[in-house]
Amino acid sequence: MLEIDGSEGEGGGQIVRTALALSMCTGQPFRIRNIRAKRPRPGLLRQHLTAVLAAAEVSGARVEGAAPGSQTLTFEPGLPHAGDYRFAIGTAGSCTLVLQTVLPALLQVSQPSILTVNGGTHNPHAPPVDFLQQALLPLLKNMGAPIELVLKRHGFYPSGGGELVASIEPCAKLQGLELEARGQRIDSYAEAYIAALPFHIAERELDTVGKLMNWSAEKLHVRGLANDRGPGNVLMLTLHYQNITEVFTGFGERGVTAENVARQVCREVLDYLASGAAVGNYLADQLILPLALAGQGSFTTTAPSRHLLTNIAVIQRFLPIAKLAILKEDAHCYRVVVDWPSP
Repeated sequence: MLEIDGSEGEGGGQIVRTALALSMCTGQPFRIRNIRAKRPRPGLLRQHLTAVLAAAEVSGARVEGAAPGSQTLTFEPGLPHAGDYRFAIGTAGSCTLVLQTVLPALLQVSQPSILTVNGGTHNPHAPPVDFLQQALLPLLKNMGAPIELVLKRHGFYPSGGGELVASIEPCAKLQGLELEARGQRIDSYAEAYIAALPFHIAERELDTVGKLMNWSAEKLHVRGLANDRGPGNVLMLTLHYQNITEVFTGFGERGVTAENVARQVCREVLDYLASGAAVGNYLADQLILPLALAGQGSFTTTAPSRHLLTNIAVIQRFLPIAKLAILKEDAHCYRVVVDWPSP
C-alpha cells in the first residue's frame, strides 16, 4: 500500500483527488495522512469527502477515514464500473473537482457513464465549469476522450445550489498531446456574470478590462442571471487560439472593488501573453494527469506552480515508470515533458 504525506508540497486537497484518480486507474491502494495539513481548516471538507465517496462508489472501494475533518484516509479500489451517478456536495464546494476525480477511471471502463453533481459551479480556488468546457475538455477530445459537459444551473459561493451533468464515453487509451505553441489568435472576449447583485458591478469590471486590455465594447459582455442563482459574480476572460483556448477567472467578493477584481484577472492574462507559452498556469495543473496516463506528450507553460509540482510528485508515486520533466525554455516559459520508455 502506498503511503502518502498530505502535508508535502502545497499540502491541499489536490493531493487527495489525484491519489484517488490514480488509485482507481492503476488498482493501487493508498493511505494518506496529514490531509490538507497546510490549510486553515485541515482535513476533509465536504467537497473532498464527496470526491472520496464518489470514487468509492465508482470503483467499489473499501474506505477508512471518510468523514468530515478526517486527516487520514485509506482507499482500496475495486474495479471501476460505468453507471448513472449522482452526487450532492451539500455546500458550495466545487462540482468540477469531484468530476475530475472520477473522470479518468470512467474513461477506462467499457460503457458510457453519466455523472450529475450538485454544489458549487463557480467558486474561488477551483476551475469553473466554463474552464472545463472551453479549455480542458477540447484537449481531452484531441486525446481521444470526447466528453459532453452541460451546466444546468449556476452555483456560487457560499450558497451553492448549482448542477452540472457530464456524459462520458469510454476511451481505452488516451493519446499523447503536443502543445508547443498557441497558434494564431481567433477570438478574445470578457464576460461578467452577475446574480442578485447590482449590475454596475459587472459593468465596472468590464470597463476596467476594456481599458487594460484595449478591448472594444463588442468584446465585453454582461451576463445577467436570475436572482435565485445568487448572490454571485464571476469575471471570465477567454482567449481562443488555433491550438488552445484559455480561460482566466476572477470572483467578486465582499471588500474587494470590481476594479480590483478585473485588474487581477487582466494581470494574469497579460503575464500569460508575455510568456509566449501555450498552456496557462491552471490548465497545466489540470492537464498533467491525463497526459501522464497517456504516457507521452509535452506542452509549454508559464512558471510551474506548487500545485503542478505537487501533482507531479503524486503522479510519480503511482506511475514510477513515467518520466515527467520540467525544462526551462527562458525566463518566462517552461516545457513539461511526459515520456514512458519503450518496453
